[in-house]
Amino acid sequence: MTTFHAVLRIDHQSAEILQFDAEHLESQRIKAHTHHTARHASGVRSEHEFYAAVCDALAGIPEVLVTGSKTGLADFRHYAEKHRPALAPHIAGYEPVDHPTAPQLVALARKFFLRHDRMAGTPTPS
Repeated sequence: MTTFHAVLRIDHQSAEILQFDAEHLESQRIKAHTHHTARHASGVRSEHEFYAAVCDALAGIPEVLVTGSKTGLADFRHYAEKHRPALAPHIAGYEPVDHPTAPQLVALARKFFLRHDRMAGTPTPS
C-alpha cells in the first residue's frame, strides 16, 4: 500500500506505525529487544538498535507525525537528528500524547496533517 502520511507512537519499549490514506490503514509494531549483559552501556546499545529499526521502518514515508511521552519523544528525536539526519525532512512534527488508541492516533494525525498541509500550501494526496 502506498500511503503519504503516517503517525508513529513511540516509547522506550515499543513503537507503532500507522500508515493511512482516505480509505486504508496499515499498522506495524516494533518492540525493543533487551540485552542482559554485563557490558557497560548495553542499555544504550539496545535503545539505539530499537530506534534504528524504527527509523528503517519509516523509510519511504513522505510525512510522519511522531507521538509519545515527552521523554520518549525527546530520546527518539535526539537519536534521529544525530544518527539519521536524512529522516528529519520527513518528520512533520512531534506531539506528546498519553496512551491513545489506534483510532484516536489516526484522528489526531488527520487533524495535524490537514493543518500542516494547509500551512505549507501543499495539497494532501488522497
